[in-house]
Amino acid sequence: MTRMATRAPASIAVGRRLRNFAYAIRNVVAEAKKVELSGRSVTYLNIGDPVAFGFRTPPHLIDAVERAMRDGVNGYTPAAGIWKIREAVAASYATAGMPIGPDRVVLTSGTSEGIDLALSALVDPGDEVLVPVPTYPLYTATLTKLGAHSVAYRTDPHNGWLPDLDHIRSLITSVTRAIVVIDPNNPTGAVYSPETRRALIDLANTHDIVILSDEVYADLAYDKPVQPIGALDPDAPVISFSSISKAYQAPGWRAGWLGVSGGGRLDAVLGAITELADGRLCSTGPMQFAILAALTGNDDHKATFVHALRERAEVTTRRLNEIEGISCVPPRAAFYAMPKVELPAGRTDEDYVIGLLRATGLLFVYGSGFGTAPGDGFLRIVFLAAPPELEAIFDKIAAFTERFRAIG
Repeated sequence: MTRMATRAPASIAVGRRLRNFAYAIRNVVAEAKKVELSGRSVTYLNIGDPVAFGFRTPPHLIDAVERAMRDGVNGYTPAAGIWKIREAVAASYATAGMPIGPDRVVLTSGTSEGIDLALSALVDPGDEVLVPVPTYPLYTATLTKLGAHSVAYRTDPHNGWLPDLDHIRSLITSVTRAIVVIDPNNPTGAVYSPETRRALIDLANTHDIVILSDEVYADLAYDKPVQPIGALDPDAPVISFSSISKAYQAPGWRAGWLGVSGGGRLDAVLGAITELADGRLCSTGPMQFAILAALTGNDDHKATFVHALRERAEVTTRRLNEIEGISCVPPRAAFYAMPKVELPAGRTDEDYVIGLLRATGLLFVYGSGFGTAPGDGFLRIVFLAAPPELEAIFDKIAAFTERFRAIG
């Protein structure tokens, strides 16, 4: 009896649209795991997670979630979220100067899902969305997944990382669908001026493009909370995103929301977002009650948190600018800085970040993961560690940078 030859099963291909999908903030972790396997410990400074650095979720949020679970809120909720919680989100927008009704609020699994829903509702393959550089890479990754194009607009480190408005104007075409505004900014820690924000609103109104306004860090500006950009003009086409991940120190709960301003101009977009939300059933039910507790309960912890962030920002700015070959624009919000390293000829930001990781165990993210040019030498630092630990971290960075620049 003749036996038939067997062949190895073929590898199953993935979709072509993922060919350029990248998310550097987590991709660098693979290299960190290799370093750990070699026996060196790694200090993870690549992700902005306050809980990982000892900050604690306010107890009344935990109580609210536990109570909801014990009260039986463990099934599906309405797709757009529980109505009274949408009312609380709408009220918080109104208090901040952006009046919208609860019917224009959708509760989401973190800001990330809100961004995905909004982009999915707005763009067709081939459409363009303007994104800042440096940018939060979820936007470019999601647009790649959708077959649309991200078009980078400059922000200027010599002008506090403010957007280059003339550059934005030059990029708007007939296929531009939206402009992403991240204010306060991740990854730079910038806070935009009132004049810049008004100019962005004017651009959106003039060209009938949507502002996708990422406002997660609005309560973490060091001087005062940042007003929603939609408050400047209630009729402007603005979709605002936020969550309890950062200011309320609950990133793992994935509890966020989006609010759609602009009146009738965005009714069709809101309808599409709601339809997409129907398809994924709902965000996590018990965690929706954490949103209610956050927006209607005690928020005294925020003043303490902002004070701690300002202190860490001052240490970070001072120490980085003391290192020969490094410069850093002082952040004005959140817990990120975007320093620039003067690289030797032919070296890249990734060379520096991976070299630093292997030599010291410190993990940051190279700036090209946020869209900057590899040769520009930018990197993002998360400075949530306590000030004494930051001092030790910057000692290591100073010593490594001296060696890196000398060797070339």
